[in-house]
Amino acid sequence: MTAFPRIGTARLTLRAFEPADAAAVQRLAGAPEVADFTLLPHPYADGMAEAWIVACRTAQARVEQVAFAIERVSDAAFVGAIGLALDPCRPSAKFGYWVGTPYWGRGYATEAASAVVAFGFETLGLERIWAPRFRANAASARVLEKVGFVHEGSRRRFVVERSRAETIEQHGCLRWEYFARVAQCGFGTAPSAAAVRAESGS
Repeated sequence: MTAFPRIGTARLTLRAFEPADAAAVQRLAGAPEVADFTLLPHPYADGMAEAWIVACRTAQARVEQVAFAIERVSDAAFVGAIGLALDPCRPSAKFGYWVGTPYWGRGYATEAASAVVAFGFETLGLERIWAPRFRANAASARVLEKVGFVHEGSRRRFVVERSRAETIEQHGCLRWEYFARVAQCGFGTAPSAAAVRAESGS
């Protein structure tokens, strides 16, 4: 990937991760409340954030994923991470995100998710975007519903990262469903061209 998209929403900027983000990633991702609903490591040890950012940039260069840092416009605060893991064999992607606990309950996840889903369908031309979540993560279910995802099913599996069994709920959105939703209510349309620009790096 020679250029990385930069997306602006009403309150947020979605941008490439930089090495300078490592301290904020470690601080926010290291909260047990965040780790409990994700596959993030816990405890989040020194050096993990730096290695993860390098891995993100490498995967993006190989067109394997698009990982955005979520930044608040008003004060440039780092809020969390969001992105798409691209399927190498078909126009599909796995969607995921996490938001730091100081920023829960403010609608930032829904705002960022709407922009990334729009980017996936309107810019990347994906045919399907899907997202897994732990059954206990009801807040994530509400975010996915708000941006047009449909519950597709449940499955049980042993989660190695958590050393326990979990029920995984899967949600998905098809390209035609996304555009039907846009045509009906205008919700979730991609930002204007002025709000999406390329930045070097990645």
